[in-house]
Amino acid sequence: MSPANPSGTNTLALATSPYLRQHADNPVHWQQWTPQALAEAAARAVPILLSVGYAACHWCHVMAHESFDDDEVAAAMNAGFVCIKVDREERPDIDAVYMNATVALTGQGGWPMTCFLTPNGRPFFCGTYYPKAAFLQLLSAISETWRERRAEVEQASDHIAAELRSMASGLPGGGPEVAPELCDDAVAGVLREQDTAHGGFGGAPKFPPSALLEALMRHYERTRSPAALEAVARTGNAMARGGIYDQLGGGFARYSVDGAWVVPHFEKMLYDNALLLRAYAHWARRTGDPLARRVAAQTARFLLDELGSKAPADMFTSSLDADADGREGSTYVWTPVQLTEVLGGDDGRWAAEVFGVTEAGTFEHGTSVLQLPADPDDAARLDRVRAALLVARLARAQPARDDKVVTSWNGLAITALAEASVALDDPALAHAARRCATRLLDLHVVDGRLRRASLGGVVGDSAAILEDHAMLATGLLALYQLTSEGAWLTAAVDGVSQVVERFMHRARHREHGFMLALVTAATCCGPPDPRSRLMPTGRPPSGRFRRIAEAPA
Repeated sequence: MSPANPSGTNTLALATSPYLRQHADNPVHWQQWTPQALAEAAARAVPILLSVGYAACHWCHVMAHESFDDDEVAAAMNAGFVCIKVDREERPDIDAVYMNATVALTGQGGWPMTCFLTPNGRPFFCGTYYPKAAFLQLLSAISETWRERRAEVEQASDHIAAELRSMASGLPGGGPEVAPELCDDAVAGVLREQDTAHGGFGGAPKFPPSALLEALMRHYERTRSPAALEAVARTGNAMARGGIYDQLGGGFARYSVDGAWVVPHFEKMLYDNALLLRAYAHWARRTGDPLARRVAAQTARFLLDELGSKAPADMFTSSLDADADGREGSTYVWTPVQLTEVLGGDDGRWAAEVFGVTEAGTFEHGTSVLQLPADPDDAARLDRVRAALLVARLARAQPARDDKVVTSWNGLAITALAEASVALDDPALAHAARRCATRLLDLHVVDGRLRRASLGGVVGDSAAILEDHAMLATGLLALYQLTSEGAWLTAAVDGVSQVVERFMHRARHREHGFMLALVTAATCCGPPDPRSRLMPTGRPPSGRFRRIAEAPA
């Protein structure tokens, strides 16, 4: 039998991540990802159980309640494994490495991610969510296999790591410009994949295609292609009028579980809303579309009001949870009776018709997610009804907020607010972008080096990864373009110089371009694949920044 865990305690109360702190009271002896944790696994000669999630993840909460809060499950975990919890938002390098392994081994990925590793960090079994009974069976089977067939497990893990390294080919090199005909071909391919009935691309679940919308707008600016603009308008309208958009408080949910944007997965992420604010602001600036302007203004307001940090002020927190009081979406959904109780008979019936609230419902238990298929003729009445419903909604249980401040996501917010201030002619948004950049540079740069995240004014130990440097520099350059103030350009160039110095692959790895992290979580598995990310990586802007940094003075 393995000796007892030397620490014998759960150490997550010391974490700067709110997600990790949520697990500080679990009976599981959770540790953070550290060299000491890996060394403990080697000393005890037991596997590592790695669990990766994030604060706004519904199924992460479900597995925590079913398994990690359970004494029987915790006892099995503590006896047979060194248990490590990772916040994917704080350590995207670790998440990306093991998500590649999970997808390679199972054909799919998601969170919570559950991986079993050898003490040197090599994966040999991966999955996602497990209900309690299945998880207990899995723990028993993994422990037995490790005890009786360890050599085979280690051989398999070596093979998996070698395969993952061979897959980590990075992005192909290329010059600073892409031939226009290649862009035209790429756009034509994208347009063939669009959902002409409901907007977006592909089927359910549907994620907001913010990068594609931005790319199509730029293609329209270059070519005046009506097809590109029509695709932007179709998807932009469908999302803005669907349930994925909060029709009362503004802001977009993470994704839609259906193909028509009706029922969202209710968590709201800073990076999604920053990217979509930028896309809608771009659409509004180029076309003057009133819906685009309204959604851009409301999304900017959502960022400032709902995700703006309080202590310290001026930066932006990470996300709002999908759940409130353990019930997914309960803050946001309505029945016809509830509308009437808040608004009275006439306005209640009118609101039900305007927002698509029916007796059958579009969500669970006869509730409906608010949609706005068309603007009603009486705009003043709509504003009055929205305000009354929002006040009533604030009296409900509210989703928890992850107050972690992530450098890259704040960089995205700075860029979006700076550009939206021009599109909407709103100087207040420019001031918000400037305040965020100033506070971020003051707090997240420690001894000349950028850090990944902070909580409550306390900066975490994790170094910034490539996307942090790249997105922050993009935001600083946006401020320079907006204000012509040289300090922003100087700060951006200083950051770019660090990117080129610290993140360029050298020697035999040079073909990979920029590394995603200075030191990846598990170099045994190779660098993360930039094509597998849900949000933009730091590599595309970093390629441009390299040319800035290497340009003659």
